[in-house]
Amino acid sequence: MMRQPVALITGGRQGIGQAIVKQLAKVGFAVAFTARNSNDDCAELIAYCESVGSRACYIPNDLADISGHCALLDQVISWGGGLDCLVNNAGISSLARGDLLELTTESFDQVMTVNVRGTLFLSQAVAKLMLETSAECYRSIITISSVSALMASPERADYCMSKAALAMFNKTLALRLAGDNIGVFELRPGIIKTSMTAGVANRYEQHIQEGLVPAKRWGIPEDIASAVVPFAQGYMAFASGSAIELDGGLSINRL
Repeated sequence: MMRQPVALITGGRQGIGQAIVKQLAKVGFAVAFTARNSNDDCAELIAYCESVGSRACYIPNDLADISGHCALLDQVISWGGGLDCLVNNAGISSLARGDLLELTTESFDQVMTVNVRGTLFLSQAVAKLMLETSAECYRSIITISSVSALMASPERADYCMSKAALAMFNKTLALRLAGDNIGVFELRPGIIKTSMTAGVANRYEQHIQEGLVPAKRWGIPEDIASAVVPFAQGYMAFASGSAIELDGGLSINRL
């Protein structure tokens, strides 16, 4: 009997990550999710997954601590019996928005350490694990990036650069794993209503109503979570290496 497919979602306690955990649980994945610290959200999220007939577990983990990646994967394998889908969702924004000419080394180093270095080396470890084990289910590595991979914002240049780096990583990893039928994808959310955008919500609200987003609404975490499913289940396998904008038309060039 084929085991239940297992997904690992980093930063899965809240926001987009939480929506992805719920959506993958609903379509039949056993879901392990990480966060640096636990709170009541973790227990509630596990209870939700169980209510829709899935299994879930929370594993404390700091993505920036590369020395903890192997222990994280050991826990996932011990709990789930395998690993079929990695969703790289964890990430941070700039420490502070401001003039590019005032960008600090502290902010640059912290953003790159989490968003690029942590994501890259966890993905590397997962890819090696997948190559070393037999495939019982379709396997994929999905990175939740941002339209900032394409759209420049001088007020948070370090964040934009980190997402641009992930775009190239997605392509190179896809090339490396294509022959092994391991799909690699990048999803680029636009302006999504989460705690990360709460501090600039009033500013964005006005811009959205003025036409910044052609769809004239905020994105919500469920918009991203729903898009993850076909990539995780293998329906988009031949599109490996692709990047998809999920932004209500925000990033489309317009006259």
